[in-house]
Amino acid sequence: MSWDLIVIIVLVVAVVLFFRRFSSFVYFIAILEMVLRILTFIKNNIGLPDVSHLIGTYVPASIPALIDKYTDGVVYTVLVWAFVVIMCIFLGYTIRIFWHKKK
Repeated sequence: MSWDLIVIIVLVVAVVLFFRRFSSFVYFIAILEMVLRILTFIKNNIGLPDVSHLIGTYVPASIPALIDKYTDGVVYTVLVWAFVVIMCIFLGYTIRIFWHKKK
């Protein structure tokens, strides 16, 4: 196991134990995915090779990339589909908040 997987698992467990709500877990996964994607964008578009190498070495590109790094076969397929379902639930939460927003 690498440190990136250990850190993410510890953070997920901390969120589940601290907030104890499924929606908090969904929001955490969505926020984590957005942060990873932003860091990947910075890595690809920054002009500093040292920073780009640092991000490329220690930060996974996305959650599906992390899943791909440590699993394969049926386990990979199940975990990626679970991730897609979580992101769809996040989209539902976001649409519900947007829809019920009062001005």
